[in-house]
Amino acid sequence: MIFKKKTYSSGGIEYLIVGLGNPGRQYEITRHNAGFLFMDMLSEKLSVKINKIKFKAVVGEAQIGGVRCLLMKPQTFMNLSGEAVKEACSFYKIPPENVIVAFDDISLPCGGLRIRRKGSAGGHNGIKSIIQHLGSDKFPRIKLGVGAKPHPDYDLADYVLSNFAKDDIPLMKQAMEKGCDALDFMVKGKIDEAMSKYSH
Repeated sequence: MIFKKKTYSSGGIEYLIVGLGNPGRQYEITRHNAGFLFMDMLSEKLSVKINKIKFKAVVGEAQIGGVRCLLMKPQTFMNLSGEAVKEACSFYKIPPENVIVAFDDISLPCGGLRIRRKGSAGGHNGIKSIIQHLGSDKFPRIKLGVGAKPHPDYDLADYVLSNFAKDDIPLMKQAMEKGCDALDFMVKGKIDEAMSKYSH
């Protein structure tokens, strides 16, 4: 059986890393797609592709800090992100505390980064959907600051679905770089270390 094909058991994946966004070209560089952009940077750093269609998402596999991870960009549109997360968690038997979600946060300045162990949805529909489907809010997050609305009367949906300003892009890249580095700690359960080292 020398030529036996290498197979993975479904128990091999320990962590699910999810970036939230909306599929479609028109959303590619919008603020609400910070999570997708983060996953694109991560896949580039790890030299892996996130392109297999599974669990209502595009996924890829990678080793981060010696830990096997499933990388995911849900394709359900933001408000139903939890459907994809739940399917993958059920298949690989991943507990909520091993699900790391990267997403846009309007309460942080553009380029800000905050790591959290758990918490409420804070008005973010993607997070709300994940909490509903997992039945838990105890999953770590990488919050990527996209800045507040320019004016209180400005429509929130219009704002988060607008493209980043040119000057914002280098700031976002810096935050995403730090978020990628933080994953090394997070997949080993060292959330507190990641929080103190990378949140700003």
